[in-house]
This record gives sequence, C-alpha cells and structure tokens, in this order.
Amino acid sequence: MKIDSIANVLGKLLILTGGSMALPFFCAVYFREDDLFAIGFSGILIILLGLPLWWYFRKCHDLNMKDGFFIAVFGWMLVSAVSTLPFIIHGSIPSFTDAFFEMMSGYTTSGATILTDIEAVPHGLLFWRSQTHLLGGMGFLTLVVIFLPHGMGGLRIFRAESSPGQVITKEKFQPRNRDAMVWLWGIYLALNLLETVLLCLGGMSLFDSLCHAFGTVSTSGYSPKNASVAYYGSAYVDWIIILFMFLGGTTFMLFYRAMKGDWQAWRINTEFRWYVGFLAVFCGAVSWILWKENTYAGVMDCLRYGVFQVMSIITTTGFTTADYEKWPQASQMFLYAACFIGACAGSTTSGIKVVHYVLIWKFMVASIKKLFLQPMSVITVRLNRRPVDRSIIDLAICYFIVNIFLVLAGGCFMVLVDNMDFVTAMSSVIATLMNIGPGFGAVGPAENYAHISDAGKWFLSWNMLVGRLEMFSALVVFYPSFWKK
Repeated sequence: MKIDSIANVLGKLLILTGGSMALPFFCAVYFREDDLFAIGFSGILIILLGLPLWWYFRKCHDLNMKDGFFIAVFGWMLVSAVSTLPFIIHGSIPSFTDAFFEMMSGYTTSGATILTDIEAVPHGLLFWRSQTHLLGGMGFLTLVVIFLPHGMGGLRIFRAESSPGQVITKEKFQPRNRDAMVWLWGIYLALNLLETVLLCLGGMSLFDSLCHAFGTVSTSGYSPKNASVAYYGSAYVDWIIILFMFLGGTTFMLFYRAMKGDWQAWRINTEFRWYVGFLAVFCGAVSWILWKENTYAGVMDCLRYGVFQVMSIITTTGFTTADYEKWPQASQMFLYAACFIGACAGSTTSGIKVVHYVLIWKFMVASIKKLFLQPMSVITVRLNRRPVDRSIIDLAICYFIVNIFLVLAGGCFMVLVDNMDFVTAMSSVIATLMNIGPGFGAVGPAENYAHISDAGKWFLSWNMLVGRLEMFSALVVFYPSFWKK
C-alpha cells in the first residue's frame, strides 16, 4: 500500500471534518448555548491534526484499488472517531463508545441513536449531529475526490465506496470523476435546499427545517425532536418528507438525465420501475390494513401514516410519525419485510437495493424456463434493455446471500452478548446493517439503543459501516491476502 498517498487523503478528510464544524459553531453562537467552546475547540484541533498529514504528503496522489478500500474503511472510522470530540468535551455524550456509535450512525445515514432526551442537547451539537447526515449521505469520501487532482486516485476511492448495484447499472455520466462528484453534490444540495424552503413554508423553524432536510434527502433519520416527525402532527410536513424520501431513494443519475432533457431514461430504467412497484405494493398493503382494522379515523389518515412509514423503511430513512409496534400484526409483518428491500443503487440509501431483486427474479424466471419449458433456448437477463453478464448476476446473488448470512450470524451474536430477546437481537442487526435506524422490540420507534452493552454497540457500529460501504469493501480487509504485497 502507498502509505504516503493514504496519509494525504486522510489528512484532507480531517481538514474537511474540522472545517465542516463551522456551521454548527455559528449555530451555537446564534443560540448562545454552552456548546460553543466544545465545537470551536474540536474543529480547530481536528484541522491541526490533518494539516501536517496533508502538507507533508501533498504531492502524493497515486492510489491503487487496495488503497481505495483501506481509505474507504478506515477513513470512515477515523472521521467518526474525531467527530465525537464536541459531544465528549461538552459532556452531552461523555462515553466515547456512545459518541462513536452516534457519529457512525450519523455518517452512515443509519439514524440509530443512544440519546434518551434529544431536545436537552444544545442546538449547535444537534446541528452537528444532523450535519453528519448531510456529509455522509452522498459519501464523505466523494468530497475528497473533488479536491484530488484529476486522475485515477479519486476513481479508486469512489469505486471502493460505491455499491455493487452501481457496478451492475454501470452508472457513469461524466467522463471525469471529479466532474461527476460536482454534479452529484450539486443535485444533492439543491434537493436539501428545496426541502428546507418547503418545510419552512409549512411553519417549521429554519433550524428544524435544515435538520429534517439533512435527514430526509440523505435518507438518514435524525430529528432534533424526541418524537421525530410525529412532533409536528402536520399532514403537510409528512407529505413533503414522503416526497423527498422518495427522491432520496432514486438513483441520482436519473436527475442528471432529466436536467439534460433525457426523460426517456426514467421510462426505460428497470430498477426505477420496480422501485415504484415495491412502494405501491407495500404502501397499499399497510394502508389498507390500517383502514380495515380502524387504526385511524379516515382513509386519508391511514394512507398518510402507512405511506410515510413504508417509505421511511424502504428508503432506510428511519423517520417515524407513529409507534408502528402498536399497529396490527399484519401491517408490522409488511414493515418487517420492507426492511430487507432498500431503494435504488446510486441513491443515498443503503439496504440490499432493488436492482439485486430485479436481477435475481429475472435470473430465476429464466432458469425455470430453460429447465422445464425451453431447454434448448438461450435466455438472457436484461436490465435497462441491455443484456447482463453472468458475472453480474453472480454478484447480485452473492450480495443477497451474504446480507442474509450477516443478519442471522449477527442476531446470534447479539443474543449471546446482550442476553436480549431474539426479536430485538435480529431487529437491531437488520436496522443497523441496512442503515434503517429504528427497528422492532427494544429498539423500536419508541425506544433507542442506549440500553445495549458497549460490546453490542461496537458490533452494531461495525454493522452500520458494513451496510454503508455495501459490505464487500468493509469485509475485504479481513482477507489475509489483502495485507500482503
């Protein structure tokens, strides 16, 4: 591995992390609370840690694929570790384990929290907590790519942080990698700005609007309120957030195509059509069950709450407007199944992703036809009207199987470590591995992760990173051959 080039990137990561504390600092100045010193000192200290690394190795930019994997894994861990400083110095989260869990949850857009009284935390720290969603939603390392010279180094990092689904869909809409990152961040920030304005028009304060926009477009889920979005009790707010959760779950390549006037891309995109289909089935089923069981007064309320919760789980956002564990068991079953879906590859979401289900289904149908109906035929699997290589199908199947294995193995681990019931154990692993946040049982929408042991929190923090890096990048570092020359 090229240690000098890795040090250069990690130095830039630290500088960006410390510099990004400027907005929370100004927020603390505005609200005149006691978190001003903690944020300011932390930001300066982190920048001072990063400056020597960047300056000494500023001319080292040559990275290979192995370096990209290393940076993707340990870069996220480093950023999460140093981001705990404001909370530890202030005393809002005195435990490093708890603070690391909170920050890893923020950057990986999981939304799982250990805070029992969110509203007691000063505004500057709450803004920093939500801002980790903004930075992590598009992928913190993509910011570093923008500041790297043109060349293959940035591409190595981007590939290491990208999901297998992006390999399958072959998303590439700019010939130069830095230009692609600029376009992605431009679209991403525009969606955040638009949602902030719309939420403000609905009567939400600017501070709350920014925090919820950061948590929506990045499909993350941190709210500055203990009751999450349910605090506002507003149908307008609910539907605005539903809209932007949907947009956050859509591959950003389609937004770029639309800006170029290519609306045909939306129509022929197989994954997007399946994404809409999954949402229609699950939203319709849950809303119908709520209406049939008279859970809410009218049809529109059933539709509003049902659609919101399904959209929140499928897009791995994790916002809540109701305690869905009090809903009928049938609706909870649909929500539990929705945890395994995820949205589109190339979006800000995590989870298994719709494109993998598309390929697995098409491959299964083609295999049955060939075995029993047309044994002499050559049947191809097509995606976006293009044939898909068998190696890509193998990748999708492998990705699905490993996800299921990690859920089962992780559930067994949590039962042994924390002596919890199996529903909570399985749900905690699913909610962190899929980056959803709230789950079922003792980590449900009315609970949090504060009661879990330190060992359990470290394990779930690792699950969040594995889920955010789409598994393979995080797991490859465990291969002995990875560390060999």
